[in-house]
Amino acid sequence: MPIPLAAELGRNMRTLREARALTQARIATIAGVPRATWANLESGEGNPTLAVLQRVAISLQVSMEELFSSPRPSGRHYRRDQLAVRTRGAVTVRKLLPERLPGLELERLQLPRGERLTGVPHTHGTREYLTCERGLIELWAGGEKYRLDPGDVVVFAGDQKHSYLNPGDVEAVGYSVVVLNPPPSWGAG
Repeated sequence: MPIPLAAELGRNMRTLREARALTQARIATIAGVPRATWANLESGEGNPTLAVLQRVAISLQVSMEELFSSPRPSGRHYRRDQLAVRTRGAVTVRKLLPERLPGLELERLQLPRGERLTGVPHTHGTREYLTCERGLIELWAGGEKYRLDPGDVVVFAGDQKHSYLNPGDVEAVGYSVVVLNPPPSWGAG
């Protein structure tokens, strides 16, 4: 019976190799170890030296620590109730990004018929992208009016007064992507 650490090593080696679409023969050549050695390690039966472990890590382009780490999930499912939601009157605004991404906001807007949402101007240089998924949305930005049908997109300066109106007979759904203008200190290094 393989020991747990050796089994963890073998599983990680196999997962990392397969993610790179490499055969055991090819990765063993890259690592400079016999294919039989690689196969033995992947089976969870091997007892490698530190030198072999170092070759394995280098060939897979990972740290030695990653060879023994428990696998990390490739994704995370966020339930609807875990995402931030705010209401302004009858309008619902739902955050679509569960984590903060510097300089980016993504929201879903639900506007019942006849309802308006007044936007808050963002920092100077901000760009906003508004798309309509369902219904009709009128965007007022910088004194101009834009009518969005499903699939339409308007790009505008998000640092000015703006508002969203549903002039239609059914609920309107739209998505707002705000790309904040980075302060001058960003990118300085």
